[in-house]
Amino acid sequence: MTVSDTQTPAGTPGAASSDAPSTATAAGNASSAAASSGRSFLPKSTLLRHLLVLVLCAVGAVALLELTEPGTNAQISSVAYYAIAAGGLTLLTGLNGQISLGHGALMAVGAYTTALLLDVDEGEPLPLPLIFLIAVAATALVGALVGVAAARLHGPYLAGATLALAVGVPGLTLYFKETLGGEQGINVRIERAPDWFDEAINAISGENGSQTKWLAYISVACLLLTYFLLANLMRSRMGRTWRAVRDQEVAAELAGISLGAWRILAFVVSAAAAGLAGAVLAIVVRLAAPGSFLPVLSLSLLTAVVIGGLGSLFGALLGSALLVFLPRWASDIGRDSFDIASAQASQAAYVVYGLLLVAVMLFAPAGLVGTVRLALLRRRAARATARAGGR
Repeated sequence: MTVSDTQTPAGTPGAASSDAPSTATAAGNASSAAASSGRSFLPKSTLLRHLLVLVLCAVGAVALLELTEPGTNAQISSVAYYAIAAGGLTLLTGLNGQISLGHGALMAVGAYTTALLLDVDEGEPLPLPLIFLIAVAATALVGALVGVAAARLHGPYLAGATLALAVGVPGLTLYFKETLGGEQGINVRIERAPDWFDEAINAISGENGSQTKWLAYISVACLLLTYFLLANLMRSRMGRTWRAVRDQEVAAELAGISLGAWRILAFVVSAAAAGLAGAVLAIVVRLAAPGSFLPVLSLSLLTAVVIGGLGSLFGALLGSALLVFLPRWASDIGRDSFDIASAQASQAAYVVYGLLLVAVMLFAPAGLVGTVRLALLRRRAARATARAGGR
């Protein structure tokens, strides 16, 4: 039995399903195994099951990157860094119940740290994995400071405090323009793909490995590693504690759980994911500039999490994919089918995304993934009731 299997189903006494956000969170935390039939061919161990999923996803990612053109590879890289940040945000909001509108600012910390470490005039820069680790550590430290300040805040007060962070951090780049480049930002120097990568790609697909594909592989690898760690964390004792803090604060405090400390820890983990997302964004876009980390980025991440389904990593990935692909698809349809000018089609694309958000809130308040899981859980419960009544 996994940790998520112990969640109280929505609609039963004691379930946190009296409103849409709670329903969305409960649906996102529901185990996919619980929503399916009782027979499963997956390993019983959570770690082994996640390792198997990681390997399958890695194989699927290689096939996807090799079967798509360079333009699509670049879009997949964008989905990857959005999904990494959204995964950390779904842990914070869906699992621990804290609303953050400042994750775009935390991504900026990771991006600028990466850009500064790669901007070396003499000698070779540090290895890229080490730079990513430093960026994650720096952002986690900032997340700890913000978490301490926000530990006693809830709901709109916490959202307002983190929104102030999202507004203020880009302004720091203008104040420290000699170091952070001001409005122009810092150009990120990334070395070309290594020879072994070209040889590996040639062996797999018979083609040469491009720089775009190299960055896409780095982005997807960071995404898979992040989701593997987050999935295990959410199914661990720490995940149970975060759910207890979210659902029953009084009971958790009576059980000896320090609410503030666990909220700060959730913020640190979520910030670390945002820092890695910012580091990946920096090498993909090859620029760390304040215009990339405006408050709209934080709002977009929260929108992606809500559309996909609170508490679900797959929902965060799905919402991030919609965030990248849907506006571009809508823009192409507007230009090709309705003869709309490119500028107008680009603006209309975001209207389509907004309408999708409204539709999800009205007809699928648990998010896309959460709604499907709730439907499967209800169907399974109905079958069990029918079998019990026939005896």
